[in-house]
Amino acid sequence: MEYDEHSTQVMNFVSGLVLGAVLGAGVALLTAPQSGRRTRRRIRRAATDVRSNAGDRFEDLADDVKHRVDEALEGARTRFKR
Repeated sequence: MEYDEHSTQVMNFVSGLVLGAVLGAGVALLTAPQSGRRTRRRIRRAATDVRSNAGDRFEDLADDVKHRVDEALEGARTRFKR
């Protein structure tokens, strides 16, 4: 139960971090003194990078959670075999 709450908190933090990064990058690009075409191109590139990085981080987090669950299950099996 405690592990589920921790996982939820981590997921909420990562989601907030990604959302904040996207919004911050968008505001920074929109306020930059450049032409509209160039700004739109930079926003598109930044969004693609953020999406790619978020996917990679989510996969890493999912792998970590799976590994910890497997360890917890193995520990529980060991304790109940005694």
